[in-house]
This record gives sequence, structure tokens and C-alpha cells, in this order.
Amino acid sequence: MTDIILNHRSIRKYKSDKIPEKVLDTILKAGIRASNTGNMQAYSIIVTQDEVKKQELLPLHFNQEAVKQAPLILTFCADLNRFSKWCELRNAKPAYDNFLWFYTASIDAVIAAQNCALAAEAEGLGICYMGTTNYTAEKIIEVLKLPKGVIPVTTLTVGYPDESPYLTDRLPDKAVVHYETYNDFSDEDIEEIYEHLEASDFTKKLIEENETENLAQVFTEKRYTKDNNIAFSKSLLEVIKKQGFWNQ
Repeated sequence: MTDIILNHRSIRKYKSDKIPEKVLDTILKAGIRASNTGNMQAYSIIVTQDEVKKQELLPLHFNQEAVKQAPLILTFCADLNRFSKWCELRNAKPAYDNFLWFYTASIDAVIAAQNCALAAEAEGLGICYMGTTNYTAEKIIEVLKLPKGVIPVTTLTVGYPDESPYLTDRLPDKAVVHYETYNDFSDEDIEEIYEHLEASDFTKKLIEENETENLAQVFTEKRYTKDNNIAFSKSLLEVIKKQGFWNQ
């Protein structure tokens, strides 16, 4: 399993081969066995294989080819709907209509997603996380008919790879690992941590394609701009309120 983790690649091109039911069942069971808060399993997994439904989801993921090609789409949702209904049937008053539980259930959903991702890769499949889920959550709710108390958190495209992309660079361990307490970074530390990433041929190509001075500007001026960050933050907050996670 360690080899699978260390050699993970995001796959965005898939063969048309269908995923056997037994393999799908293994992937889903791996998700269900994921660690979660209080064994409440405050998440749901929406399985999409139908081509018509995939076409409905496609524009909500910015028409990415991976969504069109992958035979399987898994949408992971923060879900307090099911647990709250159970509580009410047992004369136990639920109190999960607040931001804390959206946050908690979102963590549970992401852990389940990663279990599914690892299980899929162990079966020879490729996966890719769709960050677009948060940008179009309200519309995904409509397409997947998610009731109040349920919000999509992340999406996986899953299928047999039709590409073999390079292994993406990661920052050195000391960039993300802190022992005992957080060790803040000096300018010299930052220069050292990002030196290898900034010097790669892929980065140089990315800078050229985006017509920026450096890699940092690719993120701040092209990928995740302030205007978009604010706009998507506002829309997601409205979804959180509408779905019942903002009883302040």
C-alpha cells in the first residue's frame, strides 16, 4: 500500500472499460471502513455510472474530459440528514445544524474519499479529485437531489488509466512536518523549500504558458485569484446556510 501512496498520479484520461461490480463493491467497502467521528459516518457516497447523469454533472465540473471519460464518478457528501432522522426516531434531539458539524462531516467525507481512492488504485484503477465540487455545490445538490443536511464536498473520477503522467513534485518533508511545535519559516527557509519546485522544467513551462514572472503568480493571478476566492466563498456559505448548517 505504501508503494501505491508514494507513486500516486492524478489520472485525467481513461479507457472506456467498465468497472466490474465486484471491484466497485471493494472500493465502496473501503470507503465505508474509513475512520470517522464517533462512528456516526456523517457522510454519503453518490455513485454515478449512468451516462445521462454524467452529462448533467459534466458542466458542473467545468467540462473536464476526465468526467466525460471516466466510467465511474463518486461524489462524497457531508451528511447529517440520515443521522439526525435516526436521532428523532429514537426521541433524541439532534443538534447538528451548525457549522461545526458541516466541518466535521466534511472531514469524514474526505477520509472516506481517500480510502476509496487508495482501494481503486490497488485494483489497478486511476483516480482524480475534482476541486470543482465546492465551486458548483448548489447545482450539484440539484442534480443529485441532495436533501437538506447534505452537501457535496469532493468528487472522484475513477477508471482504467489511458495515460501515464509524470510523478508530480512534492515539497521536501521539512516544508510540512513540524516536531513538537510549529517551526515558522524564515525567508531563507522558504527559498530553500521551494528551490527544487521552481527550478523544474514543468514549472518553467507552466510559467511560460501563463505568462507570469514566477510560479507563485500562477497561483495568485491565474489559478486562485482573489475575486474568485471571494465569490466562491460567498456562494459556498450560502449553500451551507441553505442546507441547514448555519443555525447560529
